[in-house]
Amino acid sequence: MFLVRSAFWLTAAFLVLHQGNVDLGATASAVSSQAMATGQAIVVQQILKNECSLTKCAPAAPVLAVAASTRAPSVDLTMQDSSAISPAPIPRSRPHWMG
Repeated sequence: MFLVRSAFWLTAAFLVLHQGNVDLGATASAVSSQAMATGQAIVVQQILKNECSLTKCAPAAPVLAVAASTRAPSVDLTMQDSSAISPAPIPRSRPHWMG
C-alpha cells in the first residue's frame, strides 16, 4: 500500500510541477553526456598527472611480479587446518528445574 501511495503522490507532483515545453529524454541524455565527458576529463587528467617515467618506475615492476607470485598463508590453509579460526561456542546446559 505504501508503494501505491508513493507512486500516486509522485505522479501527482510530477503532473503539477512538470513544464510542458521541456523534453525530459533530451535533457536526461544531455546531462548524461555532460557527466560522461566530465568523468573522462578527470580520468585523463589523473593519468597525465602521473610523474613516473619508465626509468624511475622500472625497478618497481619486478617487485610487483614477485609479490603477485607469492601466495598468502591464508590461501594455503584450509578452514579446518587454520589455527586462526576459534571453535564454536558451546551453549550452557539447561537448568535442572526446566526439565
